[in-house]
Amino acid sequence: MKLEILLSFVIVLIGLFGLSTSKGIIKTIISLNITQAAIILLFLSIGATEGGEIPILNGIAEKIVDPIPQALMITTIVIGASITALSLMLAIKVFHYYGTLSWKELFDREG
Repeated sequence: MKLEILLSFVIVLIGLFGLSTSKGIIKTIISLNITQAAIILLFLSIGATEGGEIPILNGIAEKIVDPIPQALMITTIVIGASITALSLMLAIKVFHYYGTLSWKELFDREG
């Protein structure tokens, strides 16, 4: 379990590095998705129970898995997909209006 938590922290750092060094809107969106996936992995690995069983079995289980973190992460995935679709659509609109997806060129035109 410690390995999954360490791996998710490394992937979060990769996503944050991509956010801080990205020069284009699409790379920023991809970096946000990488960070979101790592945070979902972190929450699921924290909520996991080794050897646990599902709570709707007929018998009495000694260890059960809590379904709330899994349900929350499914909701997070759906919301993240919606935000990604919206941000990609906004990127398309920015490209049609300004002709570029570079952050530097966009900020130079506005200021």
